[in-house]
Amino acid sequence: MKLKFLGTGTSQGVPVIGCTCEVCISENPKDKRLRSSVMVTTEENKKILIDCGPDFRQQMLTNHEHTVDIALITHEHNDHVIGLDDMRPLIFKSGKDVPLYCYSRVAHEIKNRFPYAFADVRYPGAPAFELHEIENKPFHVLDTEITPVEVIHYKISVFGYKFKKLAYITDAGFISDTEKEKLKNLDVLILNCIRKFDPHPAHFILPDVIKLFEELKPKKLFLTHISHHLGLHDIEDKQLPSGMHLAYDGLEIIF
Repeated sequence: MKLKFLGTGTSQGVPVIGCTCEVCISENPKDKRLRSSVMVTTEENKKILIDCGPDFRQQMLTNHEHTVDIALITHEHNDHVIGLDDMRPLIFKSGKDVPLYCYSRVAHEIKNRFPYAFADVRYPGAPAFELHEIENKPFHVLDTEITPVEVIHYKISVFGYKFKKLAYITDAGFISDTEKEKLKNLDVLILNCIRKFDPHPAHFILPDVIKLFEELKPKKLFLTHISHHLGLHDIEDKQLPSGMHLAYDGLEIIF
């Protein structure tokens, strides 16, 4: 299987509008981060999208991706769902509704934000989705076992997703001991890391991620959901502990 980072930035992306810090004015492509999302390609070449934010159209075009077989949604914040309308060309081409897998709470929010996609009589050109409400237990789809990992983002529950020995977690500030058990003995762990310093009420910062790396001991850990406050990619990546890396848009991982 393969995972590709379509975006590794926070809700504002990098560069941030109007900011002239050294990260935002950097010409290094690895310092330019679209909103966080990944594409998982299964062994049967099926495409599993995780989150569909405002940069979805650009991400698909840049990465020469042409299909989405299913989408897993971590939570309902706009930087993770607001690009769903841009799935319309894929829906028109396939003639099929796109299946979305998420919490019941998230499904309710998606219906509220895209009511025209769920109308009894849809206008021509509207997107169409199949909503599948999932719980915190493994499920099978596209011949793939997917294990949700429940984490806390400020005061709401968010799903990360585990495939084989890879887990992808974004927008987390706390992981319970029970859920940590799912994250042991991994080849690859992907965790959000918004900045180096100053505790955040909803996101891990670098000392939190280093502590989790030491506790969970994955073979490799990649940081994502990165803000401009974390620093320049090429400098900060070299300063991380061995086995830890900054993800960047377009990076591929085989697992």
